[in-house]
Amino acid sequence: MEYNFSINTNEYLPLRDVVFNNLRDAILKGDLKPGERLLENQLADKLGVSRTPVREALRMLEQENLVLLIPRKGAQVLEISADDIKNIMEIRSSLEVLAMKYACKNMSEEKIAELKKYNTQFVEAFENDDYQAVADADVNFHNIIIEAAKNDMLCVLINNIRTRAYRFRMAYLEVYETKEAVIEHHRKIVEAIENHWEEKGVQIMAEHIEHQMLEILKSLEN
Repeated sequence: MEYNFSINTNEYLPLRDVVFNNLRDAILKGDLKPGERLLENQLADKLGVSRTPVREALRMLEQENLVLLIPRKGAQVLEISADDIKNIMEIRSSLEVLAMKYACKNMSEEKIAELKKYNTQFVEAFENDDYQAVADADVNFHNIIIEAAKNDMLCVLINNIRTRAYRFRMAYLEVYETKEAVIEHHRKIVEAIENHWEEKGVQIMAEHIEHQMLEILKSLEN
């Protein structure tokens, strides 16, 4: 089996963590597909390590609900059902709507300028069909909103729940109808925060995440 993902090394990290980071990124970016088998020997050869750090990394990935370890059969990338996606996105919506309320109340002019910068990067990446850059700018955009809550536990919870659905993001972003919708959502989000329109901001954030959920579910059907 030939694994098609890039490798990033870090001489300051233990081998287990290097393997974990590489496999995690490959799963989240979709280079390793849901249901794909993860063979210790072949992963060790590709990553240039022994089987031990691979085995340890796979256990860590299981704890993040990205990998399923099957006794006597090995590991595979965990598949997520439509019901799983609905549950994940409902929780994410509740958490990000709460962050949006704080953002509309508290975000500073400096942070609003930063939010606009990431939104500009987001739009430009879409225009260039650079979907990885779109995803990166989108994460940065939402992180500014989440950080405005000044609630570390809320940040941790949102980041954990976003990880579950992130690997379906690329299929979602590459749907043409998504482009115009999410660009408009982002514009309205910035407008609501800038004008401290809490009620309107909460509504558009909920609509934004519901749209993501519906498009991800469509991508699963295909």
